Amino acid sequence: MFRIIPLIICCSFIGLSVTAQKKNDAFQLHIRKAVSPVKIDGIIDEAAWLQADVATGFHMILPMDTSAALLRTDVRMTYDDHNLYLVVENYTSGDGPYMVESLRRDFAFLKNDNFIMFMDPFDDQTNGFAFGANAAGAQWDGLMYDGGKVDLSWDNKWTSVVKNYPDKWVFEAVIPFKTIRYKKGITKWGINFGRNDLKTTEKSSWAPVPRQFPSASLAYTGNLVWDAAPPPAGANVSLIPYLLGGMSKDYDKNTPTKYRRDAGLDAKVAVTSSLNLDLTVNPDFSQVDVDKQVTNLDRFELFYPEKRQFFLENGDQFSNFGYTTIRPFFSRRIGLGGVPIRFGARLSGKLNKDWRLGVMNMQTGKQEETGLPAQNFTVAALQRRVFSRSNLGFIFINKESINYDPSKVTDKPVYNQYNRNMGLEYNLASSNNFWTGKAMLLKSSSPNKTGHDIAHAANLQYTSKQWNIGWQHEYVGRNYNAEVGYVPRQGYIKVAPQITRLFFPLSGPVLSHGPQVTSTWFFEETNMHRTDNETMLNYGIVFRKRNTLNVWASNTYIKLLQPFDPTNTGKDSLFTGSQHNWNTVGADYVSKPQSLFTYALSARYGGYYADGTRLMTNTELGYRFQPYVSIALSANYNNINLPKPWGNNSFWLVGPRLDVTMTNTLFFTGFMQYNGQQKNMNLNTRFQWRYRPASDLFIVYTDNYLPEPFWVRNRALVLKLVYWFNI
Repeated sequence: MFRIIPLIICCSFIGLSVTAQKKNDAFQLHIRKAVSPVKIDGIIDEAAWLQADVATGFHMILPMDTSAALLRTDVRMTYDDHNLYLVVENYTSGDGPYMVESLRRDFAFLKNDNFIMFMDPFDDQTNGFAFGANAAGAQWDGLMYDGGKVDLSWDNKWTSVVKNYPDKWVFEAVIPFKTIRYKKGITKWGINFGRNDLKTTEKSSWAPVPRQFPSASLAYTGNLVWDAAPPPAGANVSLIPYLLGGMSKDYDKNTPTKYRRDAGLDAKVAVTSSLNLDLTVNPDFSQVDVDKQVTNLDRFELFYPEKRQFFLENGDQFSNFGYTTIRPFFSRRIGLGGVPIRFGARLSGKLNKDWRLGVMNMQTGKQEETGLPAQNFTVAALQRRVFSRSNLGFIFINKESINYDPSKVTDKPVYNQYNRNMGLEYNLASSNNFWTGKAMLLKSSSPNKTGHDIAHAANLQYTSKQWNIGWQHEYVGRNYNAEVGYVPRQGYIKVAPQITRLFFPLSGPVLSHGPQVTSTWFFEETNMHRTDNETMLNYGIVFRKRNTLNVWASNTYIKLLQPFDPTNTGKDSLFTGSQHNWNTVGADYVSKPQSLFTYALSARYGGYYADGTRLMTNTELGYRFQPYVSIALSANYNNINLPKPWGNNSFWLVGPRLDVTMTNTLFFTGFMQYNGQQKNMNLNTRFQWRYRPASDLFIVYTDNYLPEPFWVRNRALVLKLVYWFNI
């Protein structure tokens, strides 16, 4: 039976991937060359704007998608030989201030009054760009991929202004053609405009989008029709050097203070109008946010997201290949843990409307402390669009140790000379986005590991307004090895069905509600014996004010495949083969985003390993003095009661955070974390001054403390200056 299911799913993929006309093809905004210069000031008085066509008559997405938007929004666009221009009049109703979090770039969409443009310059309904702002003027930009996801790590040079009036706020922007990528000669781009207004709790778009999908869904764009082909972007080379100075001291090891004087360079070269070459020499990522800590009660390696911009920008072809726990490539394997990156290059973008290419090569240096040799990492991905919105992808990953000789490092960890992975992946996206899915096959190659080195997974999901039905299965062989990936578990077969049903009251405070059932099963690869199973029943309620409530109950069964300490504190371990079963109940509540004071509460109580019990509570509080100051506090508490030798264990994880946005170019962030399980407290502060577009000054200070007794473990101070040159 299990072998038949993948075949059924793969056949379903082909049947669902049919070419169809774009849903909102009738929505057209004609764009003409500007008849006058345009000044970016939020005042619509230029002849170019007065003669431009207007996109208006927006459609409501939330609370319901069956009517016209209550608030009026007017959009105009024009261009000249070098730039694309946009101006938007966002009309409002009622008195009171606009709802915004802060002036920080790339704000949370649902927590701000905002306007965002979603642009598909290849008209392939899969990839594009997003530009927007909130009502206080904070910018929002990102690369679009997978038909409706936005990578906010992408920053580039463009300018905008927001001006407030008694009855509206106006957003005006200029986007250089050099900033974006588009196919030469194309005269029709996919485009849509999305707006979020918290006072009325209305989310709307120009071309209508069903409420179950994000307004960024490229399957539902209208058309931007040019009066002539957009001008070529021309030569586009950017140099981004940095200078860095800093100092650090390790009090644990009582070593002398270390001083840093460093420099490096990034370069961006537009090979074609849609293909970009990124180069980096001696990169530094000291300004990146520290990882958000968690109380670790898991049997397997935890996943921490990548935050370094060089790896994030346009990296979806690499990082999105696979599944959450079957990632053949995970960029955090490169250059962390004290391993220096010497240089790297990435060629990425579109070859034409149907083909995408991504090639990356990174070189690291030798790490003396562990004996890890210098290593080279190569990743190559090729993607071909098929049918209307689906694609077929190929990936190859190679990690190679340079001048590797294991005989010279016998007293230190020995690393494989090489590790290679290659795979194929089919991504399904039906023309109306109701059917989505993925089928994937991977093979690894390492010294002394042969056989059972395959990984396969597939899923199929149907999403309508009332129903969300999905199926996923996975197989990972016991010798499958992805040293540059994230695959925390080997030697298993997994099956995970889920179903959700939503109901929509015609009136009252509740917008939607309904049950969800999920069940996840793990089996041993060799004999199909069950090792894990969790079945959960959840009932969710979404209120019209956008606050949410979920209550749930679950049953968990685990058979340990290796010894495990259920407190992860280094105490005694439960033995291999022991079986554990328990029930848990829980609830989660998130407050409405319109309030200046927001909060999220969650709690769970139930059984645990070895007939123990576990109580977990989590609280997230936030208050904003908009738009300048935002204060947040997260507190997580776990109480685990087990028989001896573990006994009663309580773990606190507390993290206050302060965000100050003095202007939309001056930012300060202070973040502290106390982790009772790891007995560590850390402080991270960062000052950022964006003194020119895409050019920054960073001052970063970090501290780590031992809380009992209070003692400094290590601290560091870094000053970094980045400048963006366009050649």
